[in-house]
Amino acid sequence: MAFKIASSPHINTRSLTSGVMFRVVLCLIPGIGAQTYFFGFGTLVQLALAISVALTAEALVMVLRKRPVMSTLSDNSALVTASLLAIAIPPLAPWWMIVIGVLFAIVIVKHLYGGLGHNVFNPAMAAYVLLLVSFPVQMTSWVAPQSLAINPADLNSSLQVIFSHSATMTSEYFQLGYDAVAMATPLDTIKTDLSMGLTATESLHKAIFSGSVGVGWFWVNICYLLGGLCLLKMKVIRWQISTAIIVSILICSGFGFLISPDTHVSPLVHIFSGGTMLAAFFIATDPVSAATSPRGRLIFGAMIGVLIYVIRTFGGYPDAVAFAVLLANMCAPFIDHYIRPRTYGHRSGNAL
Repeated sequence: MAFKIASSPHINTRSLTSGVMFRVVLCLIPGIGAQTYFFGFGTLVQLALAISVALTAEALVMVLRKRPVMSTLSDNSALVTASLLAIAIPPLAPWWMIVIGVLFAIVIVKHLYGGLGHNVFNPAMAAYVLLLVSFPVQMTSWVAPQSLAINPADLNSSLQVIFSHSATMTSEYFQLGYDAVAMATPLDTIKTDLSMGLTATESLHKAIFSGSVGVGWFWVNICYLLGGLCLLKMKVIRWQISTAIIVSILICSGFGFLISPDTHVSPLVHIFSGGTMLAAFFIATDPVSAATSPRGRLIFGAMIGVLIYVIRTFGGYPDAVAFAVLLANMCAPFIDHYIRPRTYGHRSGNAL
């Protein structure tokens, strides 16, 4: 019997990479459905754009590299990258932003390093950070939940804004109906209110929170949690990274809330706001850019959770998922080097 040597991801010897990636996309569907329900059809438009650009870019790169095109496209890795980036950006972001982001993710972050299995950073999160740093206004302009908006974003209006983007039209048509700032996410609202001298309790009484967790965002995170549990059930991902992220955020935010409830929100808000569940189950668990050993995955996930809390609380960005994941990606080789299983037969004193 011959041994086949291949690059990561090494997930399940009985599963092809294409099957694994396709299951990831399937498990994203509940969260995508929730985003579409609460924030309009812009999410689906961004998905269609991202997938089209990703497949085209990957095919062209394969032609330039003189590699087989169809076998590369059929591994579904570009589909996953495009989907993650599309659901991470605001639904009504202009079309050229998703094009720039996907091209950067596929051409630079993925193929410049050698393609699937060789990229150091998570391609979707690297592209997200590029867009956030380059276009901060557009990347923080989320529409209000449909139930609170004056004019809900239907398919026709979403297409108009995405392909003939007008900041004035966006703010006038899709702002909150009462007593709130237009297009501010729950985490952004809290950070802004705290900087203006309001307490966390006063901020949570705004319409976007409905007294507890952000309207729409709670159910979006619940749906990504359900999708993530399906991934665990199918053994597509391991439990260590996801668990470590959630537990570390709960511990950090719990201490902060106990020490100063006026300036820190409850752990529930941190867990069910922003991209927490998406990061815990679909982004940080990328088998290529994450740590690989069981203990290493726990450390890797805990690092991401702590960084998410620290940047959210003390940094300049309301949600810190992308930055936390990329910083942890940089540390993954170091973690794998020092946190690795003991070689069978070695004494504990000789093991690293």
